[in-house]
Amino acid sequence: MRIGVPTEIKTHEYRVGLTPGAVREYVGRGHNVLVQSGAGLGIGADDAAYVAAGAAIAADAAQVFAQSEMIVKVKEPQPSEWTQLREGQILFTYLHLAPDPEQTRGLVASGCTAIAYETVTDASGGLPLLAPMSEVAGRLSIEAAGTAMRRFNGGGGLLLGGVPGVQPARVVVIGGGVVGTHAARMAVGLGAEVSIIDRSIPRLRQLDELFDGRVRTRVSTIEAIEQEIAAADAVIGAVLVPGASAPRLITREMLGLMKPRAVLVDVAIDQGGCFETSRATTHNEPTYEVDGVIHYCVANMPGAVPLTSSHALNNATLPFGLALADKGLEALLADPGLMAGLNVHRGVITNRAVAESLDLDWKAGAEALAA
Repeated sequence: MRIGVPTEIKTHEYRVGLTPGAVREYVGRGHNVLVQSGAGLGIGADDAAYVAAGAAIAADAAQVFAQSEMIVKVKEPQPSEWTQLREGQILFTYLHLAPDPEQTRGLVASGCTAIAYETVTDASGGLPLLAPMSEVAGRLSIEAAGTAMRRFNGGGGLLLGGVPGVQPARVVVIGGGVVGTHAARMAVGLGAEVSIIDRSIPRLRQLDELFDGRVRTRVSTIEAIEQEIAAADAVIGAVLVPGASAPRLITREMLGLMKPRAVLVDVAIDQGGCFETSRATTHNEPTYEVDGVIHYCVANMPGAVPLTSSHALNNATLPFGLALADKGLEALLADPGLMAGLNVHRGVITNRAVAESLDLDWKAGAEALAA
């Protein structure tokens, strides 16, 4: 199969769909890889490194899209990219379609087969291609909160871990999944006081054991959220409903309960955000203020650490990408977990959560493939 890797064009997105090491694996299986010139510079991999790995170099994105049977990316295609997709072509990347009707329409109109990293599942129902970036984003969320809390950035001027004799910051993590766990790990390590809110009592038991009682755990209710955010210096939004829009757990009215210059970090912004006042920001302008509360809502947080992120992502995506390259769409029929990643196929939405979030019709993946 001919595999194409375009340069990412989202603002301050320095990750790359395939590292040189991953390219070697594709080439070793008999596939041809075409990489846009400069695609790997964000991770320190120049064109020569890709040529040494067996790839050919394309002058521009247009050549990559025109000559490839499968496009491997990191972030969702931008308008100039989805217009270059075509029927019969596979797109393998993060999509986050539920809060993005424009992109969804673009992919449907293209006729391509779009497989989303974030909805691929494993045998236990986990999200193996979302997990590595969730780990990165969870850890970065605490760094982002600490930066936003600095006085010259509009925050209250509080150090996350405090110092002897001075109280540390209080951090509330809403959601005890992969993002929330890694956020809590970072915050606890820095010496902050940490609360984790989650709907699952069994999960809260696991977290209590994991952190050996060093975090407070609370079942998610409106009352618990209100009480916790009223005392918080930073709140990390780490909730996830796979494929669907994130639930809005903090309303604008609730901001009135919070301390002046407290910080909200919305890691769920890729799925629309879990705070009513969230809107996507970029690494250029990461924060804004609403009712005296600082909001950090960067939609591609792991792009800030592309070397770590690209390798972590490739480690996870490589087996699935190779299966698609080896077997084409038959790989979907052979692996129910990979089939769960199918979001759009030849003009049809194939993910129920996406369709329901956008109030659109859908077909099951196997049915769409058979049509």
